[in-house]
Amino acid sequence: MKIAVAALSKGTNSQIADNAGRAPYYTIFGEQGEYLELMSNPFHIGGGGAGFGVAKMLADKGVSIVVAGKLGANMKAALISRGLEFQERKGVAQEVALKILKE
Repeated sequence: MKIAVAALSKGTNSQIADNAGRAPYYTIFGEQGEYLELMSNPFHIGGGGAGFGVAKMLADKGVSIVVAGKLGANMKAALISRGLEFQERKGVAQEVALKILKE
């Protein structure tokens, strides 16, 4: 299982970004909560369709769960269409990923 956390900055101690589609980064964690990868979000700035683009990008990376402060209706629909779970959380990226894995 991989968890992608919308992040405001680089690093595992980043705060979780509020807007899933426009988050500057996604930090990917593995099934033990270990850091795997940092991805820049190419949909961070731009026109519509960010949610669908982000959902495809994360699904292509093998992500199972997407975490952000807030997920809009279009983002949720895009994630569901790709078979991804999602959670709305606040806090520090790696700490939240570890909590999710323990639940």
